[in-house]
Amino acid sequence: MKKLFTIIFILSVSSALRAQENTTDLKTLINQSFVYFPEFKELGQALDVEQQRIELAKAAGLPSVEATGSYRYMNPVSEINLPLANQVVNFQIMPNNNYSTMVNASYALWDFGVVKAGVDRAKTGLQYAKDNLDYNRNQMAFQVSSIYYQIAYYKEAIAIQDSVINFLDANKKDTEVKFKNGDALKYDVLSIQSNIDQEGNRKIDLQNSLDKQYALMEYTTGSKVTLRSSDFVFPVENHKNTDEALENAQNSNPEFKLIKDKILQAEADLKVSRTNGKPSLTLNAGTGYANGYTPEIDQFRFNYSAGITLNIPIYAGGRARKQVRLSKSQVLQTRLSEETLNNTYRKDIQQALIDINSNKSSLVNAAQQIQEAKEAQKLAQSRYRNGIGTNLELTNASTNVQRAELTHLQYEYQLCIAQLAMARLTGVQYW
Repeated sequence: MKKLFTIIFILSVSSALRAQENTTDLKTLINQSFVYFPEFKELGQALDVEQQRIELAKAAGLPSVEATGSYRYMNPVSEINLPLANQVVNFQIMPNNNYSTMVNASYALWDFGVVKAGVDRAKTGLQYAKDNLDYNRNQMAFQVSSIYYQIAYYKEAIAIQDSVINFLDANKKDTEVKFKNGDALKYDVLSIQSNIDQEGNRKIDLQNSLDKQYALMEYTTGSKVTLRSSDFVFPVENHKNTDEALENAQNSNPEFKLIKDKILQAEADLKVSRTNGKPSLTLNAGTGYANGYTPEIDQFRFNYSAGITLNIPIYAGGRARKQVRLSKSQVLQTRLSEETLNNTYRKDIQQALIDINSNKSSLVNAAQQIQEAKEAQKLAQSRYRNGIGTNLELTNASTNVQRAELTHLQYEYQLCIAQLAMARLTGVQYW
């Protein structure tokens, strides 16, 4: 009795685990891929790198303090000859061995915006890294969604194949009965079996494609999943005209944000280039111990110094001017690439809208075809059982139903993928 309860418990747990696995929805899978896929860890680290670049750029405007220690031997050194008591005395005014320990500090009082330009440039890099993360999330969401709906497509196609095989199996049984009664030929039985084998091979091909999609889903999300839903209704309402969709893409699509970030980076580079060759005013101060002070030149003595340094670059081969000209060209190039992106997205949006409208219209006709094919199949099956119809007529009717259902399924899938593509183009976050 205990053994029976144990078996029942294990089966219940297994069923619960399978049910939990089946409830995995699209949003969960997409967000799971953001956590699992290694590229997102790299992109997250890029944010930290860019944040450190900002701190490094700010550090250029902070005071700098350094400690130095030095030793220098000099020979010969300056001497003074002094007459003293009817003799000449040599008086050394600097030592041969020179020692010095100092703590020096400097601070840029005025740099004509050099530090600020560097910080602003680093901030554009951080924004680019953030938008690049969003761009890769958008791409990954599209990839996971495509796999998700392909799985749904293959599962539904396999279900259609099962219904066809079941239909043919039932007809085979009827034909075998007729064959025993002398109302059918062995050829009819073999023909139906051949059709069953052919449909079985198609199911194997579909199952093979389904297994590959499950493997891809595991590659992107890091876990094995079994999807229960075969619903092709995309959860986002798409735009109905090109201009509206393009405007939303320009405002929300991460790729447009990236191109705007590149423009801001190029403009920030231009500002940095314009600060090259500018004067600087720096405060300097230092204190420490050194020898060389008369009258006891070998004795260590405390000393300090303070001052202001004005640095005015006069000529550097025209590098600053050439750098500014190069930066202006890069700004123009980046703005032209934005126009190219606009043109490309307009084309892609138009094609997605055409696919959406075309597949919606085709679905209406396909649904009608399924209904008509099923009615014809019922008539053919009734005629065959009553000895009026032929096996060929029944097989053709079954094939027509299969084709109509697969066509309808294909239009559903194509409509869903077109809506998914539109969501990716317009930057909709459906996860």
